[in-house]
Amino acid sequence: MKCARLNNKDIHIHTYSREHLQFLFEEAKKDQITCKHCGLPLRLKLTIHEEPHFFHRDSGDFSKCEAACGDEQPKQETDYTESGVFRLPKGKSIAGKVRETADAWMPPREAAVHKCFSPQTETEPEPIFQNVPLNEKQSEAVSAQEGPLLVLAGAGSGKTRVLTARAAYMMSHFDVPPSAILLVTFTTKAVKEMKERMASQYGLARQTVSRLVTGTFHSLFYKILYHHDPAKWNGEHLLKWDWQKEQYLKMALAEEGLDEKDFPIDQALQQIGYWKNAYLPGERIPLEDEWEKRVHRLYLHYEQQKKSRSQFDFDDMASACYELFKERPDVLQVYQARFHAILIDEFQDINPVQYEIIKLLASPENNITCVGDDDQSIYAFRGSSPSFILDFEKDFPDAKTVHLTTNYRSSHPIVASAEAVVERNKQRRPKRLEAVKDDSKKPLLFYPYDEEEEAIMVVSDIQEKIKMGAKPEDFAVLYRTNSGGRAIYERLHQSAIPYTAEQGVQSFYSRRVVRQILSFLYLSQNEDDPDAVKQLLPVLFLKQSALNTLKALSITEDCTMVQALVKLTGIKSFQLEKIKKIVPFFHGLKTMKPVEAITFAEEKMGFSEYLKKRGNEGNKLEKGSDDLRDLKTAAKRFKTIPEFLAHVDHMRAAEKNKPDGSGVQLLTIHRAKGLEFNTVYLLGAADGSLPHDFALETARKGDESALEEERRLLYVAMTRAEENLYISVPSVRRGRTAYRSRFLQPILKKRQPKAVILQ
Repeated sequence: MKCARLNNKDIHIHTYSREHLQFLFEEAKKDQITCKHCGLPLRLKLTIHEEPHFFHRDSGDFSKCEAACGDEQPKQETDYTESGVFRLPKGKSIAGKVRETADAWMPPREAAVHKCFSPQTETEPEPIFQNVPLNEKQSEAVSAQEGPLLVLAGAGSGKTRVLTARAAYMMSHFDVPPSAILLVTFTTKAVKEMKERMASQYGLARQTVSRLVTGTFHSLFYKILYHHDPAKWNGEHLLKWDWQKEQYLKMALAEEGLDEKDFPIDQALQQIGYWKNAYLPGERIPLEDEWEKRVHRLYLHYEQQKKSRSQFDFDDMASACYELFKERPDVLQVYQARFHAILIDEFQDINPVQYEIIKLLASPENNITCVGDDDQSIYAFRGSSPSFILDFEKDFPDAKTVHLTTNYRSSHPIVASAEAVVERNKQRRPKRLEAVKDDSKKPLLFYPYDEEEEAIMVVSDIQEKIKMGAKPEDFAVLYRTNSGGRAIYERLHQSAIPYTAEQGVQSFYSRRVVRQILSFLYLSQNEDDPDAVKQLLPVLFLKQSALNTLKALSITEDCTMVQALVKLTGIKSFQLEKIKKIVPFFHGLKTMKPVEAITFAEEKMGFSEYLKKRGNEGNKLEKGSDDLRDLKTAAKRFKTIPEFLAHVDHMRAAEKNKPDGSGVQLLTIHRAKGLEFNTVYLLGAADGSLPHDFALETARKGDESALEEERRLLYVAMTRAEENLYISVPSVRRGRTAYRSRFLQPILKKRQPKAVILQ
């Protein structure tokens, strides 16, 4: 149905723009929209597969209502009316006319799968282990002779099975003692799973498996260092938390004469971590600009403070272990003799320092097995690079390379589409991945208006699939950065669907920039809100010590804390003039709509000036200005500031909910790596999101390495899906026109763009 009644007036869905359909969706949830023929409540359907339409809330036969509505045409009117936060057309019909493509609903579009499904007839090799079936290539990798071995394991090709079988094969066929095998992974969870698999499937006694030397790189390096100098490398000296590191950087900032509130400390910590992982000790770090030079000075101060207190952080373990082996050949020889075979999982994620240590340990026999996929190298910000896989034969000239080319996880259309995307990268090993199962369902591109409609569509689709028998655990929603998951998190939180979200996406309203801009709104409703005043002080370039002064002034001068701002003494004249200018504005904010109030505070009350001076919030992936645009997108759903702030308070309270691991999984693509789900929704496939703005910017400067990693990210996201893959291509992102991700071009059929005509 396209027609209904709202506020005792007839409405037609064609008279509303796409942006305003969200308003109708919310009103329908409140039973404010009714059928104009039977008077019963209606709902608005905004989903992936169908054009937006009204339907009756309750079940029953409403064919007469639908027929009557179908005979009606929108009225021709030209004036407008205010409704909530929107300026809505009363009845301006655009039926039969060309509507702008960005504003029109577009049907979902199947990915173009150019590669035909050809089932692989695999020769069944002689089984190596009775309960562990291996295909020909897997068996070749498992039973390869000792020496350097690179196993290129495509997505879903059984790399864990090969790695564990390889370790078991060495023990059972090469008589290698388990204590002489070093198995390195990137997570403790992976270590546990591998040991459990070896004990349960390979006929090995648990006591034998327990003697394997297993662990993460950090745990391995720590054990080596602690063994040789327990006093220095005692765990009590470890800086475990970022807040401990931040204290040293704040001290350095004070020495530099910089205000910590105007400096992105967490971005500096990330940069320092990158330097410590990407460069060997003693190497010269190239500093590209003034910001990096400043951070490098902080880095030196940070290292000095740690050294004076005999402390170390996680990244120090690798560099210290490397230095130990280089300075003490006798120590290195002990470990070279100890480990007869080394097996590395997720080899594409290794960083330069880790790689150099592994090469030292493996020498001179080089009995090393590395399992990985250069197409899944997505941790450049931690120093990893696909180059270690690409150049493996240069470092190990006698290396044997085995390609695992059979995907057991995803359907053929998903595998073929993902491969068509990633093969556009130049820095990769050419390879082919074949699926073992076909499916008529192809990856589906769908076209929401913006982040809010995107979330509505995804939640609606999940609800429909659950009604048809799916389980919440079957679904994952993936996004490039945590901010990309805000809307879907809020919609799922409001639904009855169980879900799990990480702290990064839950804490949007607690981000510094978000808290600060919201302080204007809170103070517009209550000028004595001490928490809001506390958040406002940095924006006014006032010290936190001013908070107690304002509390005292509000009592002695019998005024609100906001009014007390103009009575502060001991501040600079330009600060006082600015305060006097903005204080009267708070009263005017009170009755504004939330989006209007945020924009007013940004443009007229100095917040944009503060943001510009302070610089990026967090890091280059998530800036303060981006948070501001995300907040506006969230705020436009609400008619009044009190309604919006009630929502904010509710979502802040929800931050305390700890995920139990069940339900729909909300994950960044990085967090989803290594996981698999029956159905995957990938949000925000638009330039600026995926690929991210920073990758586009570096590509404009001639460096496409970041752009290629973004393409690998898309490949990783697509190959998490087993049967259903939905890719969202929004028309608007963060309030601005969005353009389809350039990475999607290989899976789109060439066709002439057509205008959408609504009849």
